[in-house]
Amino acid sequence: MEPVVHPFSALFEQLGLPAGEADIRAFIEDHRPLPGDVRVQEAPFWTPAQAKALRDMLLDDADWAEVVDQLNLALH
Repeated sequence: MEPVVHPFSALFEQLGLPAGEADIRAFIEDHRPLPGDVRVQEAPFWTPAQAKALRDMLLDDADWAEVVDQLNLALH
């Protein structure tokens, strides 16, 4: 069985954020660059629920970890 690959927009939907291409670009532009020592799930702009979702995705669900890593790179 092949691993599931989630699109970037699906991550934004999971976080309750607008998920259109322009919305995603604007979000990244508005929130970057994160300081090098700040992990994506610890960024100050997340709600507690969003930060927890990101932590859970990284710890518990390899299917989501790849797209969270992509977001991390985009924000740094």
